[in-house]
Amino acid sequence: MRLPYVSNPPTFTSDSDNAIVQRVQARRGSRGLIPLDLALLHSPPVADGWNSFLGAIRTGTTLPASVLELAICRVAALNNAWYEWDAHAPLLQRADPALYTDAVMQYVLTSPAYAGHRQTDDGYGAADGRSGLGERELAVLAYTDAMTRSVEVPEAVWARMRAVFGEREMVEVTGVVAAYNCVSRFLVALDVGEKNGSR
Repeated sequence: MRLPYVSNPPTFTSDSDNAIVQRVQARRGSRGLIPLDLALLHSPPVADGWNSFLGAIRTGTTLPASVLELAICRVAALNNAWYEWDAHAPLLQRADPALYTDAVMQYVLTSPAYAGHRQTDDGYGAADGRSGLGERELAVLAYTDAMTRSVEVPEAVWARMRAVFGEREMVEVTGVVAAYNCVSRFLVALDVGEKNGSR
């Protein structure tokens, strides 16, 4: 990491800062504080807001784990956020082991990013036999790629997502992709977990 991590456990003198540490620890449970937390806790208020927001994204949506983790893993792959990939790829495989074989995980990791520039192009072809993924998963990949690479989502990509997701799910998928772009940029900029350049 480009900065030293705070001590683990952190040694704050402020009651409000210690309360923040307790909230972060409560969300992490038996795993304890992770390097991301120890980086964020340089600014306890930022760590507190992050903990609340990411807690809602991780555990408060209606999305199945297979959709949630696919979006997170794709963001990690596109942004070279290997700490994020290493944390979430096993969760994606556990979410649907029959679908997320090693070959499919390699596809999620290395398939070329959808550029997202043409309004008539919906990204990944529905009959893309190379991936082994279904229409729902391919729609998530195209949407994640467009949001991550070009920010603007072409109408064709939006329509493809709306064909397989309801309004709440659309907000939640969008929130997941946006949140994990934030996470990946923080991780890579500070080299949290010392994973930059490891692939």
